Amino acid sequence: MRWMFLLLFVLNLFYYVWHQQQSPLRPKEVAPLMLAQDSKRDIYLLSESDKHVAPERVVNGSGDTFCLFLIGFELEATAAAVEQRLLSLDIRSRVQPVETAAGVEYWVYLPPLASRQASLRQLKELQARKIDSYIITQGDLANGISLGIFPREDSAKSVMQRMGDAGYESKLRALSRAHRTYRLRIAPESRRLLGDTLLQALAIDFNGLQHQIMPCESIASSG
Repeated sequence: MRWMFLLLFVLNLFYYVWHQQQSPLRPKEVAPLMLAQDSKRDIYLLSESDKHVAPERVVNGSGDTFCLFLIGFELEATAAAVEQRLLSLDIRSRVQPVETAAGVEYWVYLPPLASRQASLRQLKELQARKIDSYIITQGDLANGISLGIFPREDSAKSVMQRMGDAGYESKLRALSRAHRTYRLRIAPESRRLLGDTLLQALAIDFNGLQHQIMPCESIASSG
């Protein structure tokens, strides 16, 4: 009986020691799995945050296509004066000419003859008959004879009728009349410096000045 008791005691002691050595291994086996799950969750959240950030970048990018313009300058010198005033306030801008259609005019003329000498003889003949006329010196009608430019088509055709009655075959050409004004395009990095107070002060000092936000290339400019 004593040997049996000692044997059971030793076995129990051995089992206890073995159990204490094996139990710490469980957290070590579980930890990598938990880390892997956390890492997957982190990746998912990062992708979700990108979806929220992306639209903001798109909005900021599209905003760069709109510019602030100061408009209403009839004279280039006036626009240049405002440009210099803004520059003294560290606001950069650039003067741009703007061509706008202002109607149509009608040009009555005689086509060029075979030589300049022939056209000059015809001009002297017309002037001798008291018909207002001028030699055309350039363009595709060089050496032709201008009989006047008229704001109304019926007035131009009336002249053509009189010239026909006098034995001259005149021609008519419609000319687009353009009106040039000037504007200031504010540099994008300076736009935040041009607040409402300054805009109101400029409008008082420069009569007719207005401001407008529009696409940067919305109005074709020349020059």
